Amino acid sequence: MRISIETKVKASLSDVWSAWTTPEDITRWNFASDEWCCPRATIDLRPNGKFSYRMESKDGSMGFDFSGKFSAIEEKKLIELHLEDNRLVKITFTDTSDGILIEETFEVEDENSAKQQKEGWQAILNNFKKHAESKKWLRDHK
Repeated sequence: MRISIETKVKASLSDVWSAWTTPEDITRWNFASDEWCCPRATIDLRPNGKFSYRMESKDGSMGFDFSGKFSAIEEKKLIELHLEDNRLVKITFTDTSDGILIEETFEVEDENSAKQQKEGWQAILNNFKKHAESKKWLRDHK
């Protein structure tokens, strides 16, 4: 089963791409709630390049590595990857008249319900939107 989520970010395609692919940015948005954080991220953005994002609860009671390998990259358009358990994730970036549309499609895992997975991934995508738009605001108001 595949799930799709999306958001529209009011920032340039270059800013959105950079925020999605830069480790320093990833650590600022890659978590589903304020009780969690992403203390480190490594990314080798090329086909067969690996990535690993550490996700931890802020109280230190839980944590895991979200990692895998990129299978296709089209700069500022597409990122396709396989997670460690071989599930496919596809992210597209489309420049529209009112922002950058990010569509993310992923295969579900068996541990959590599809509803929980959709809500969690959407929460992370919402954090991304907030981060990317705040970077644009800060840059525009210097």
